[in-house]
Amino acid sequence: MGQRSNALAERLEQGAGALAALAGGLSEQDWQRRGDQDRRKVGVLVHHVATMYPLEIQLAQALAGGQPIAGVTWDAVHEINGKHAGEFDGVSKAEALELLRKNSAAAAAAIRALSDEQLDRAAPVSLNSDAPLTCQFFLEDHAVRHSYHHLAAIRRLLAGSS
Repeated sequence: MGQRSNALAERLEQGAGALAALAGGLSEQDWQRRGDQDRRKVGVLVHHVATMYPLEIQLAQALAGGQPIAGVTWDAVHEINGKHAGEFDGVSKAEALELLRKNSAAAAAAIRALSDEQLDRAAPVSLNSDAPLTCQFFLEDHAVRHSYHHLAAIRRLLAGSS
């Protein structure tokens, strides 16, 4: 385990931990509250973050191996998110938090297994207009950032409902 991979893993764990801490203290009413823009429930967002860690890590590992990420588009991401929201509209807090705990731990372990050389490898990423991105950037922009992104959105939603 290198310093850089450990630092990335720690940032992912901190974000997942902050999301779990906020979500764990929510009332059932707040857990069921829908966002103003994408209309997903707070609970669905927490479950979504947990669900996406394995895919985000799989894509990062492809980059770590020097392979491009091809065929992944924002339209496909929106389709996946919409399908997930429908399937998990009634997800329980306990189920979502357990999946967040399990998948964030697995994601952090996978990140810690990456060498500096793997973090520095770059290949085209279709999600980013085929820009050649490093594995580290992809991790920071997706798996590491994901919980912080939704945590901020949930905080804004809850602040507006007070």
